Amino acid sequence: MARFCSLCIRSFPTHRGLAQHRARYHCNPKPRQPESRKKYHGHLSGRPCDANGQAIPVNVPPPPRDNSQSCDPFPNRVAFEFVEHLYEKAEESESDVAHLLEILKARDVLYGVDGIPSIFHNSDQFYATLDAITLGQAKWKSVALRYTGVVDENSPAWMKKSYVVHFRDTLEAVKTTLASSDFDGHFHTAPFVETVTLPSGEKTRRISDFMSAQWASRQAISKLPGTADAMLTPIILGADKTTVSVATGNQEFHPLYMSIGNITNEMRRAHREAVLPIGFLAIPKGDRDVEDSEEFRVFKKQLYHHAIAFILSPLRPGMTTPEVVVCPDGHYRRAIFELGPFIADYPEQVYLSGVVYGWCPKCLALPDELEQIGDPRFRALTDHLCAHYDRRTLWESFGVVGDVTPFTDYFPRADIHELLSPDLLHQLIKGTFKDHIVAWVEDYICITSDTAAEAKRILDDIDRRIAAVPLFPGLRRFPQGRHFKQWTGNDSKALMKVFLPAIVGYVPDKMVRCIAVLLDFTYLARRSSHTTQDLRDMKAMLAEFHRLRGIFEEVGVRPEGFSLPRQHALVHYVRSIQLFGSPNGLCSSITESRHITAVKKPWRRSNRRTPLAQILQTLVRLSKLAALRVDLARRGVLQSSVYHHALRAAGLDDEPDPDQLVDARYRYEADAAAAEDPYSMSSHLADELSQPRLLEHCRRFLRDTLYPELEPAVDVPLDECPELSLRTRVAVYHSARAVFYAPSEAAGPGGMHQEFIRCTPSWYGGPARYDTVLVQTNPDMAGLSGMTVARVRAFLSFVYEGVRHPCALVEWFELEDVEPDPVTGMWVVKPEREHGERVSAVIPVDSIVRACHLIGVYGRTKIPIGFKYSESLDAFRRYYVNWFVDYHAHETVI
Repeated sequence: MARFCSLCIRSFPTHRGLAQHRARYHCNPKPRQPESRKKYHGHLSGRPCDANGQAIPVNVPPPPRDNSQSCDPFPNRVAFEFVEHLYEKAEESESDVAHLLEILKARDVLYGVDGIPSIFHNSDQFYATLDAITLGQAKWKSVALRYTGVVDENSPAWMKKSYVVHFRDTLEAVKTTLASSDFDGHFHTAPFVETVTLPSGEKTRRISDFMSAQWASRQAISKLPGTADAMLTPIILGADKTTVSVATGNQEFHPLYMSIGNITNEMRRAHREAVLPIGFLAIPKGDRDVEDSEEFRVFKKQLYHHAIAFILSPLRPGMTTPEVVVCPDGHYRRAIFELGPFIADYPEQVYLSGVVYGWCPKCLALPDELEQIGDPRFRALTDHLCAHYDRRTLWESFGVVGDVTPFTDYFPRADIHELLSPDLLHQLIKGTFKDHIVAWVEDYICITSDTAAEAKRILDDIDRRIAAVPLFPGLRRFPQGRHFKQWTGNDSKALMKVFLPAIVGYVPDKMVRCIAVLLDFTYLARRSSHTTQDLRDMKAMLAEFHRLRGIFEEVGVRPEGFSLPRQHALVHYVRSIQLFGSPNGLCSSITESRHITAVKKPWRRSNRRTPLAQILQTLVRLSKLAALRVDLARRGVLQSSVYHHALRAAGLDDEPDPDQLVDARYRYEADAAAAEDPYSMSSHLADELSQPRLLEHCRRFLRDTLYPELEPAVDVPLDECPELSLRTRVAVYHSARAVFYAPSEAAGPGGMHQEFIRCTPSWYGGPARYDTVLVQTNPDMAGLSGMTVARVRAFLSFVYEGVRHPCALVEWFELEDVEPDPVTGMWVVKPEREHGERVSAVIPVDSIVRACHLIGVYGRTKIPIGFKYSESLDAFRRYYVNWFVDYHAHETVI
C-alpha cells in the first residue's frame, strides 16, 4: 500500500520512507505557541499608588527596597543556611540540635581552633536567633467559644465545655502574602480576558488562572463607591479534617487554609507559602448518648460557621473600603477584598452550605433525582425559604438545615452556594472513577462469572495486565496490580492511566466505552487552561457518559440508579470553570498536600503532649525562614553555593564556582559525553546495539541531512550515500531530554515542560529500558496524523567533515488502521516489519517530539504468572498508544 505525504503529494512504498521524508523536509521541532492577548478590566485595574493610597503617575518605579547584604538576625549566610537545613529540611528536634552543636564545639577544641566562636553556642541561642526573624506570617492567637443556650446541672457535658479555636490575624496574613517578592511575575493585579489565536486563525477565549475567569470580571463590574482603580483581591479558602495518628489516640485536626486569587495557579499548586494555614477549628466530641442528637449536630455546625466568620472578621472592613497594601512587584495598591471560592470535599461542602447530607449544595436537585441538574441555589433564595417555611419543610422539601447560618452571610456579596469550587480529587478521581467505576467493574466480573474462583482468576489477570505496562517518565507502577488496601489520590491518578486497556475483553464494549468517555472528561477537566472548545467538549463528554453508564444498570450492578452526589457534582464543572478558572488551581489535592507540611510533619516533630501548641510554634518558625529566604534571594545574598560564598568572604577563593561557568544544559551534555566510552563505527558497536545495518543507516541519515533536496535515501542505492569510515568515532548516550510546549501540563515558565527519554541496557541494575517516542512528521497536522511512533534503541553522535551530527537509532511502529479503536478511542500501532525483522532507521534527534507510552492489546489473552513488564514492548503484536499517560499526551495524541 502506497503512503502519501500530505504536503508535497509524493508517494512512498514504505512507512519508513514516508517518516524519514517528513522528518527531513517538514519537521518543525520548535514549539508552536498560540498567540494570546490579554485585556485587563478598566474599573478595578490595580493601579499603583503611594503609601497613603494616592494615585501615582504611570511608569513610576516602585519605592526602593532594602538591598543590603545583611542576613539579620543571623550573623552571616552560613548561620542562616545552617539553621534552615537543621530546622526546615532535616527537621531535627531540639535535643538533636543541641547534640550537634556540642559535636561542633568539640571538633573546634580537638583541631586547634578553640577560642573561635562556633556558629551557635547552644540550642537556646539557635532558637532565639530563629525566633528573632521579623519577616513571615502573623503569630497565632486563640479564642474560646462555648454554647450560649440554657445550661443546668442536667445538661450534657458538651454544653458546658469551651472550645478553643486557634487563628492568625487574616488581614496581616493577606498583607504579608501580597508583599512577598516570591510571587513577582506570577501575580495578576486585575481581572482580565485572554483571547487566543489558534494556528488555524480562529480566535477563542482561554481560561486558566483565577483572575482570567468570569467571577473576577463580574465582581469588578459592581462598582463600589471609592474603589476606582483599586485591586480586586479574592480570598480563597479551604478546609478539611486530617488524622495524624490512629494508633495513639486518633488525633484529628481541622485546619483552615487561605490563598489569594491574584496568585497564579502554578504557584498555588507549588505552595511556596501561597497556601497558608490561618486557623485550626475546634472538633467537638460528645458522649455516645448525645453524639447523634439533633441539638448536638446543630451546635457543631453553628460553632463551625461562627469560628470561620470570627477568623475572617478582620477582612470585613476591607470589603467596602480599600486597604493600602504592598504587592510582589514592590508597588503600593489599594486592595478591595472579596470572599472567593472555598476548596472542600463533599462532607465539608454540606457543612459549609447548610444543606442536608445527600442533597447537592449548589442546586435544588432532589436526592433521588441527581442524574440531572436542578435550579441553582443562591443566598437570597435560602433566606426567603427560611423566612417562609418551618424547619421540617426546609429539611424534607428543600434540603436546607434551617438552624444553621452559613459564615458567608456575615460578609457582603458572598454566596456560599456559588463559591464552592469543583473538587477533582474527591468528586472525579477518587469518587467517580475509583470508588464507583472501578468498584462497579469488579462487581460486574463477580456477578457474571460462573464461580467465585473464576472471578478471582479474572481479577488477578487484570492486575497482572496493570503490572505489565512498560515504564514511562512519572508513571507510578503497580507491581501487584490494584490489590492493596491504602489508596492515595496519586494512586488513583496512576490507575486512571493504565486501567482501560486492562479490562478490554473482560467487560462489554459499551462499558469500556463508558469508562473511556469518563477518562476523556477527566483529562479535559484537569487541564491547566481551557478554551471555549474545551468546555463544549466537556459538555458533550459528560452527556455521553450519562448515556453510556446505563450499562451498569442493565447488567444489574446499579439497579438503584445513579443518584450519587459526587457524580452529580460533575454537571456543575463547566459552569465552575467559567466562573473560577481551571479546577487544578482550586482542587482539594492542594489542601491535602498542605496537610503534610502544615499538620503532619509538625505533629511528628512534637512530643505528642499538647501537640497543637507545638505545631503552631513550628508553623511560625517555618514561615519566618521561608520569608527570610525569599528576601535574601531577592537581594542576591544566596547566589552561588554557600561554600564558595564563604571562600570569597574569607578572601581564599582562587577558583570560580562551577555553577557560574556554564549553563545547565551544556553541563549536562558534557557530563553525559564523559560518562560514555566512545565507540568506532565498527561491527562491535553494531553487535552491541543488535543492529547489523548501523553503518548503512548512518550513511543514509547523512545523505538526507546533507542533501535534503534529493530523493529520500531509503529509496536509493547505498553507493549514492556519503562514505563513512569504520574508524569514525561514535558517542553513545543512554538518555536524552525532550523539551516541549505544554500549556496544559504542570510546566515551568512559558508553558515549557521537559522529560527524559531512556535507552539503556540496564535500568537501575535491572533489565534494559528502551522508551518509545513520537517522531514529528508533519507539524501542520494534528495528533498521529502528523507524527509517527518509534522505539529508541540508542542516542548517537558522530562527526562528519567537522560537523557533529546528533541522531537516534529507532525502530518504527505503524498505525494498524486509519481510525482509532472504536471501543477505547485510542490509536493502535504495530511494529513495522520487513522480511520478518523490525524496520529501523537513524533519524535526527530534533525530529523527536516527546516520549509516548504503549500498552499491549491484550484481548482475551491471559498474562502468564511471572511476566516481566520489561518484556512488554517485545511481547505483543499490537499496542495501544496510551494518551491517558498524562494530560499533555491526551492533548497531543488525538
